[in-house]
This record gives sequence, C-alpha cells and structure tokens, in this order.
Amino acid sequence: MKDRLIEFGYAAGWRVVRALPLPVARRIFMTGADRAYAKNGPGTQRLRRNLQQVRPDMPDELVRDGLRSYARYWLEAFRLPTQSRQQSLDGFSISPEHYDWLKTGVADGKGIVLALPHVGNWDAAAAWVVANDWRMITVAERLKPEAVYEQFLDYRRKLGMEVLPLTGGPRPPLDVLAEKLQEGYVAALLGDRDLSRNGVEVEFFGGRTRMPAGPAILAIRTGAPLYAVDLSFTPSTTHAVLRRIVPPTEGALDVRVKATTQLLADAYAAGIADHPQDWHMLQKLWL
Repeated sequence: MKDRLIEFGYAAGWRVVRALPLPVARRIFMTGADRAYAKNGPGTQRLRRNLQQVRPDMPDELVRDGLRSYARYWLEAFRLPTQSRQQSLDGFSISPEHYDWLKTGVADGKGIVLALPHVGNWDAAAAWVVANDWRMITVAERLKPEAVYEQFLDYRRKLGMEVLPLTGGPRPPLDVLAEKLQEGYVAALLGDRDLSRNGVEVEFFGGRTRMPAGPAILAIRTGAPLYAVDLSFTPSTTHAVLRRIVPPTEGALDVRVKATTQLLADAYAAGIADHPQDWHMLQKLWL
C-alpha cells in the first residue's frame, strides 16, 4: 500500500504541477519548503548537519534557503517535460568559454565526462545538453518501489537522455559508458555520494567521505576530457561553471583514480562553498 501511494504521489506531481500556473505552483512549493523547515524533520536535520560541515558558523536561515532551493529543483523537474527546446536553452546559462569547451569536446569525437554534485538543477542541465543536439547518457540509481524507478527513467528519457541502471543491467554501466564516449557522447554522472559502498575515500570540507570512482575511471580509460560541473540557481536560470580535471598519467591505476577523485572532490567543494544553499544533500555523507 505504501509503495502504491508513493507511486501515485510522483505520478500526480508530474501531471498536476505541469497544469498549475507557474506563480501558483511556485507559491505552493515555497510554502512546503518553509513548513519542512519549521517542522525540522530528519531530512531537515541532516541538511543542517551537512551545511554545518561546509560552514561551521552558518546562520540557520541557510537551512531554510537550502530547502527552498530543493523545492525549486522539484518544481522545475516536474515541469521540465513540457518545456520546448528553446525554453531549455533559455533557462540555462554558461559562459561562452565553457560552452566552447563542451562544443569542442563533442566535435573531437572523444566524448566528455561531466561529474557533478547534487547542486542546482542537474535535470535542467541535461535538457540543455540535449537541446544543443549533443547525445547524452547517464546512470540512474534503482529506486524503490520499482514503479517509481520506471517513472524516473521515463521522465529522463523524455528529456532526451539515454539512461543506464546502476545495478541489474545486462552489462556493467562503465563498459557501456566507455563505448558511448568513443561515439562522441556526453556522459553525465552525479559524483558526490557513493551508492556502491566501494567508492574512493576522499577529504571533503575537512572530513572523510567516499565518492564514486566512475568519472575518474572513465576519463583515464578513454582519454575523454573530464569536467567537474558546478550548478547554481539565478533568479531565472540554472547557471553552470566547469572546472577541468586533468588525471595524472603516471602510477598504478588505483592511485590515479584516487588522485583524480580527490581533484573532483576539491572542485565540488569550491562550487558548494560559493552557494551552499543550492547543494541538495539530505542524506548522510561523511564517514
């Protein structure tokens, strides 16, 4: 029964939120965020602890702003499938220099590895990539119940992404991603939270955590350029900043993967420190 209610809730979200006038939907989601802040449930408390790791002297209003940012992500996510190609382009901003990095990487035929933390609206970023006529592939965590996972697959495929399951697929996702990179794809991977329990241990905001090795392994195996992507919200767009990560070329593979993943962690930290309210990490992260 609980699974059915969760499934119904997501399905209703995608249908109902699209139908509401944007000002009305925005007001509903911001009110929900403020109520979550006032209620101070487990997710809010975890967000507070995570943000205190980023900024030990933070004002508690940062938690409220973080919940509002997270609500904005969900509001936009529910409405993204109804956007036109031009709206996806207009709702995203990036410097001309960083745009050229992506355009050149795709044209060179090596593909591009984009690694990003849970910041801003990563689905809007994906819609922008696809709107530029660049082929994109990503990996999705298997959610429970299965029907919700299928809804998310359908949602992201409607945005134009190819999606691989993190587990349970016919082939290891890293093998498929490596092949797609050689065809000039953009491979986008969330990289600040390890879901396998076999990730690389890194230092992150003064503590120890584990992050997935996938982005580093892909870049080292294929030679595709690797970028840490920093996303943040402006009043009207999702804004992107790219940081180029250059893996070391000498040493054992595991040493190079660890060093590259640490470089990614440092790049994530630089962006999160600039706009911590847009980091949507409501789960336990540090060891």
